[in-house]
Amino acid sequence: MRIGLYPGTFDPITLGHLDIIRRSTTLVDRLVIGVAINRDKGPLFTLEERVTMIEAETARLQEETGTEIVVHPFENLLIDCAHDVGAQMIVRGLRAVADFEYEFQMVGMNRALDSSVETVFLMAEAKHQAIASKLVKEIARLGGDISKFVTPAVKEKLRAKLTK
Repeated sequence: MRIGLYPGTFDPITLGHLDIIRRSTTLVDRLVIGVAINRDKGPLFTLEERVTMIEAETARLQEETGTEIVVHPFENLLIDCAHDVGAQMIVRGLRAVADFEYEFQMVGMNRALDSSVETVFLMAEAKHQAIASKLVKEIARLGGDISKFVTPAVKEKLRAKLTK
């Protein structure tokens, strides 16, 4: 069974994330979405809220593609998470050259830790290349329209969270 791990904080999950998830399902039999517990980033949504959003947003995709999609929170090293879930590959989305520079370093470190786990890069579709969760939150916080960047359900959850 080919198992891939797509890690991130997903705070919140965007259409860019969903694009990478959809395209990843063609590469693997099981896709594990690793939700990073990153206290340093200070996520807006709790871990439970992020997991719930991801499960809701990927349920239909799992049915459409026939690929098993599992959401797995993690707080350890990415390579250790890959071992924990049995992943042979780590899937990373790239939006711009700046993403590649950071990811290039990460691949080198992960390969030094375990060269048997490959990293696969998927370029974001052109219409999704500008989308970043951080920017989506800022636009929403300032009252802008985020409907081009997230699903209607995520948009509603983000608005509700920001009005509290």
